[in-house]
Amino acid sequence: MKEYILAPSLFSSRISRIEATLNVLKMTETKWLHVDVMDGCFVPDMASGPSIVKELKEIDDTLLDVHLMVERPEKIVPAFLDACADSITYHAEATNNGVHIIQMIKERKKKAGVAISPATPVSLLEPILSEVDLVLVMTINPGRPNKDFIDSTVNKIVELNRLRKIHDYHFLIEVDGKIDNKTIKPCAKAGADMFVSGGYIFSKENKEAEMITNLKTALAEV
Repeated sequence: MKEYILAPSLFSSRISRIEATLNVLKMTETKWLHVDVMDGCFVPDMASGPSIVKELKEIDDTLLDVHLMVERPEKIVPAFLDACADSITYHAEATNNGVHIIQMIKERKKKAGVAISPATPVSLLEPILSEVDLVLVMTINPGRPNKDFIDSTVNKIVELNRLRKIHDYHFLIEVDGKIDNKTIKPCAKAGADMFVSGGYIFSKENKEAEMITNLKTALAEV
């Protein structure tokens, strides 16, 4: 059976409960934690910075999946590398220096990812698909109030999976945005490998382990 990756989103967890969150990850054998970084420019909200990543690394060995929702990400990538992020993903819409960013990350032996928002076509990524370790498909509009999973984004997963097979690329396909025990299934069927979930997992205090189990059960049914 295919091995899927779950990455609960730190942004949806209360900072005051970070120790409890890390314990839940251990208990459910969830190895990754997704860390959203927002600058108030690329997206309206603001969240996290290199110091959060550094502190998490000092207290726990959880793998940190950093998602940069910022303008000109090339300016802050070095700080997150110094903070020991395990994976760093930038948005294709936020820079013209994607190849440089990928090179910086790979020189430090970390995973390099690129993300696309719902309105961005997969074709924009084709020149760099051979270079990245993961492609993050946003299934909602990043950093903005979103009520619903955008069904049409599943077509992007299908297209990325097709290109991966044709060219023998090795990137993971990650999805982020309103991922729950229902929406996770079409994403997995389309070819996604890694799933970010925040609101679903952390919607009820002390129910996080149950929600993670629900997601794993849904994936087992695909």
